[in-house]
Amino acid sequence: MSAEVITKLRDDFEYYSGVGKQYISNSDIGSLLSNPKAFGVSRDDNKSFAEGRYFHQLLLEPEKAVHVPYVDASSRLTNKYKEYLAENYLQVALLKSEKEHIEMLVDTIKGNITFYDELYRPTNVFEEPMVGEIMGIPFKGKADILRTDSLIDIKTTSDIQKFRYSAKAYNYDSQCYIYQQLFGRPLIFYVVDKVTAQLGVYTPSEEFIRGGEDKVRRAIQVWERFFGPNKTEDVENFYINETL
Repeated sequence: MSAEVITKLRDDFEYYSGVGKQYISNSDIGSLLSNPKAFGVSRDDNKSFAEGRYFHQLLLEPEKAVHVPYVDASSRLTNKYKEYLAENYLQVALLKSEKEHIEMLVDTIKGNITFYDELYRPTNVFEEPMVGEIMGIPFKGKADILRTDSLIDIKTTSDIQKFRYSAKAYNYDSQCYIYQQLFGRPLIFYVVDKVTAQLGVYTPSEEFIRGGEDKVRRAIQVWERFFGPNKTEDVENFYINETL
């Protein structure tokens, strides 16, 4: 592992569009398993990305959050919103109501004594990248919060009562496995419900992580088949073949 690479990956551009392109990340697992043709394809910015970005910046990198683009408009269908995008060469911006809702969620997290103490320990390191080989393939990851004994990943959910189920659907199990391999310490999820603002802490079980390991193994097999140095097939020939 090169210290120079880690330094570069602390920059968001390098992580997502620069040197980081050499590595597989957990966000690639879903593409490889469900639609290999989407692997490595850049996606346009969207509302979900913008909300997630602002949420994490407010919590972990507030100096970046002050520059968030937003519009005091009732919807994205208004001329005011469309003109703002055109004038600022943007694909998406937050509505003022969305911005204020995210700020409320962050205030809720910071207002909880346990959450605040765990997220803002003096020894915590925010947005720390790591690279390494998993099953012989180069992977990358960026921890929301790196602690001396564990990692914290901060998630939002639309229904915290169903988080234990949606966590698998969103491949948080493979994230646990990948990050445990890269950082050598367990990952814990700190979650806030976007609707009710209810908070939760979720510690992954060994079974949950083993399920993630299986996903990573299957995703690597797809990568080797279509994208690896010894690939055996053209991804354009991919199709779904299942029995109903």
